[in-house]
Amino acid sequence: MNAKNATGALGRYGEELAVRRLTEGGMTVLERNWRCRAGEIDIVARDGDALVICEVKTRRAGPFEHPMEAVKPVKAQRLRHLAERWTQEHGGPPPGGVRIDLIGVVLPRRGAPVVEHARGVA
Repeated sequence: MNAKNATGALGRYGEELAVRRLTEGGMTVLERNWRCRAGEIDIVARDGDALVICEVKTRRAGPFEHPMEAVKPVKAQRLRHLAERWTQEHGGPPPGGVRIDLIGVVLPRRGAPVVEHARGVA
């Protein structure tokens, strides 16, 4: 397996864990890997009457940046733009508004993955 396939598999695994965390928390996943010209939303979910745009970052444990530090201002701006596009295509924003969350997944060498959910990051 080449590096790109391995990275894709790692990302998909992280997204599976993220979906599980969201649904266990009572959210409804509406869409995964939604794409438009401007980019991609990893997970679109509903939390009560709010729409949640969820960015998932998965990393193996190691010396690099923690996944929760991965959403810089440029990425946050792109996520807000993508959220706007999604709501335009799906009938406008819901009564509870739109929230952007980040789920960070760290895979240690041994033991269970660590899944962190930060709400309202952008």
